[in-house]
Amino acid sequence: MTLENLCKIADECTECPLHENRTNGVFGEGPADSRIMLVGEAPGRMEDETGRPFIGSSGKLLSEIIESAGMDRSEFYITSIVKCRPPENRKPKKPEYSKCMELYLHKQIELINPDIIGLLGNSATHALIGKSSIKQIHGKTYERDGRKYMALFHPAAALYSRKLLPQLKEDMLALKMFVEP
Repeated sequence: MTLENLCKIADECTECPLHENRTNGVFGEGPADSRIMLVGEAPGRMEDETGRPFIGSSGKLLSEIIESAGMDRSEFYITSIVKCRPPENRKPKKPEYSKCMELYLHKQIELINPDIIGLLGNSATHALIGKSSIKQIHGKTYERDGRKYMALFHPAAALYSRKLLPQLKEDMLALKMFVEP
């Protein structure tokens, strides 16, 4: 199985109701051998229109934060816990993200085999490591099933509350430490 094959399968997925309203599936993008993977909640309107992750206002801020840490977005593999946009941008429901993670995200992680996975926001953090309350756990690392994870604020949170921006930048610098020689 390759990422390309898995993406083709995901694009035709009908395993949960989220597929009913999608324009495009948003599988993920970045190098297949990326050392850092970022996982968000779900595609938004712009992502659904283009099939690319994190390209709206949250994505622009994410790119700026990555650059401020001295890295390039092209070094990251970026995806979400679900590959289709939920109606009205609601949070994905547990049956939706559980199925999508089982069919796609866990396989993406296995194929890419990153050194660390940055979890953007409460939804991704809860879905992958069972932790909530990002305010208390952001910047901390966790190990699950032999993989390292770091919880980070979602860039959208920093758009709504600019006081979170310095912390998100600091956490991105901490994430960078996992891949420096």
